[in-house]
Amino acid sequence: MKDKLFARKNITHFNNEIESSQLKRTLGKWSLMALGIGAIIGAGLFVRTASAAANNAGPAVTIGFIIAGIGCAFAGLCYAEFASMIPIAGSAYTYSYATMGEFVAWLIGWDLVLEYALGAATVGIAWSEYLNKFLFQFFHVSIPYQFYHSPFEHINRVVGDAITQFPADMIAKAKEGVLILTDKELSSLPANLASAVSIVHGVINIPALFIIFALTLLLIRGMKESSFVNGLIVITKVAIVILVIALGWSYMNPVNHTPFIPAAQEYVDAQHVSHNYGGWLGIFGAAGVVFFAFIGFDAVSTAAQESKNPQKDMPIGILGSLAICTVLYILFSYVLTGLASVEDFRTQGKEASVVFAIQHYMPGYEWLAKCVTVAILAGFSSVILVMLMGQSRVFFSMSRDGLVPKMFSDVHPKFHTPYKSNILFLGFVGIFAAFVPGDIVGDMTSIGTLFAFILVCAGVWVMRVKQPELPRKFKTPLVPLVPILGIGVCLLMIYGLGWPNWVRLGVWMVIGLVIYFAYGIKNSKLREGNK
Repeated sequence: MKDKLFARKNITHFNNEIESSQLKRTLGKWSLMALGIGAIIGAGLFVRTASAAANNAGPAVTIGFIIAGIGCAFAGLCYAEFASMIPIAGSAYTYSYATMGEFVAWLIGWDLVLEYALGAATVGIAWSEYLNKFLFQFFHVSIPYQFYHSPFEHINRVVGDAITQFPADMIAKAKEGVLILTDKELSSLPANLASAVSIVHGVINIPALFIIFALTLLLIRGMKESSFVNGLIVITKVAIVILVIALGWSYMNPVNHTPFIPAAQEYVDAQHVSHNYGGWLGIFGAAGVVFFAFIGFDAVSTAAQESKNPQKDMPIGILGSLAICTVLYILFSYVLTGLASVEDFRTQGKEASVVFAIQHYMPGYEWLAKCVTVAILAGFSSVILVMLMGQSRVFFSMSRDGLVPKMFSDVHPKFHTPYKSNILFLGFVGIFAAFVPGDIVGDMTSIGTLFAFILVCAGVWVMRVKQPELPRKFKTPLVPLVPILGIGVCLLMIYGLGWPNWVRLGVWMVIGLVIYFAYGIKNSKLREGNK
């Protein structure tokens, strides 16, 4: 039984899959690099930077980005070696099948659903929130709360003249004639004030469902078209990031960077959650928070069978996109924490801290604040696009191996894309995007990605020991040191995510095991060939 569970694919299997692939090879190294940048730059840069500065490290969030980038670089080097050696769609799933066997490959393939499918749903929900900001900023209209939130969310709202009856500290929180109260604040109100509060429940997140639907249609249409649209988005958001860095540099206030590494202390946020703020413990906490900003570069490896020259171009796409984004992240976080103070990030700014900093500390650049809102929407769109692409390609490979039903590898006769897989994941991702709050699945995306990184780092080490003679167009340097460091940094970040996320990952894996032993193990094509 053990030999069957850990049966590995050999290089001959992969060569046969390459020759029989029906996917169109349309992507060059620049397209692959753009795919990586498209997946990386998004919510992590524009939202998580301010959150990590406010709760964990202050201006030293810049060091947090450096640490997270180093950890991702170790994993990226390992991904690059595998992508050049095994240029097959499927990312970490495919690499695990070659190194650690079918059982581990199934676990990682199932785990990647957390990164790609739930990641797309999470960013789709964030896209919906920023669409509402965009509509108000440009057209002074808003989407009704119930139509861009899930049924599990609600707000306690006071509007109009009724706001003037409330205590001064609450009135100060009102924006555009609307006062939003927390459940705790509502419960503390006297009966006469509580009666003026209306509780609005979410029904369905229509914008999130719409963007998932639209981008799925684009993916079905073809990778060439999807790559072109992604390229335009990447140019737009990278230009905006560079503008903020270049124009904001002269407006930085040195006081905001003093001290650069705050003294270690405990900080309790508005939701009464305690954080280790300052010192090296705070910096490592910030690294764990901003790690979300790096998720996506590995999605480049899922497009291996649509690359024109995968052995050469895949490492360039993976490492190039990671290097460019890491440099932009470090500079951007340095400028943002120089423009606004930590207190700004904790109070007025919060999730819209970039726009807030420009509006309040860069006079005359209100137009740039609007451009940032557009860039955030565009950035989220490209992240969703690449996540959906990555998910369909992973299940494409798993289907060809017989571990999931054949429909996941059915290719459209005209567009040469796995359209049935795209449609099925439209339903799956759409349900999460439309009806589940984003914070429930956000951390699971991170822990799923870190688990995948660990297995890829371990896989490179295993392959160097067991099959050192295999040709490698790109070789990870300093093996086993680099894989060991990659595993270590990823384990530290998993530890930082806390036990509730470990439990969620465990439950998700148990569900996957049930599916594998009920279906996958009985339909494995590798096992059929070994009978």
